[in-house]
Amino acid sequence: MEFRATHRFADISAFKVRDVASLIRGKHVHDALRILRAINRRASYVVDKVLRSAIANADQSLEADMENLRVKDARVDEGPTRQKWWPRARGRSAAIRARTSHISIVLEDGR
Repeated sequence: MEFRATHRFADISAFKVRDVASLIRGKHVHDALRILRAINRRASYVVDKVLRSAIANADQSLEADMENLRVKDARVDEGPTRQKWWPRARGRSAAIRARTSHISIVLEDGR
């Protein structure tokens, strides 16, 4: 059985989150949580939050085998990019791209 959790429009670049998501893909849930706690990156906090949400979704199901939960898929897609403007010298302005991402995690219990 599969259990999902998503975080859409996360205020972090997809490029930064993909490295962290690839570390937990295919791992047991307890191992993935340990890995995410050990990494000193802002993206690990966001992915940890989504993973805990997926675990809570699995816990709500009566048929879930909580001991055998594995991360089946951890996907990070690009969200919309907001543009902000920063004033520069001589009346010019520079664009700042505030990138967002969509994070989705799928767990399976091996059935």
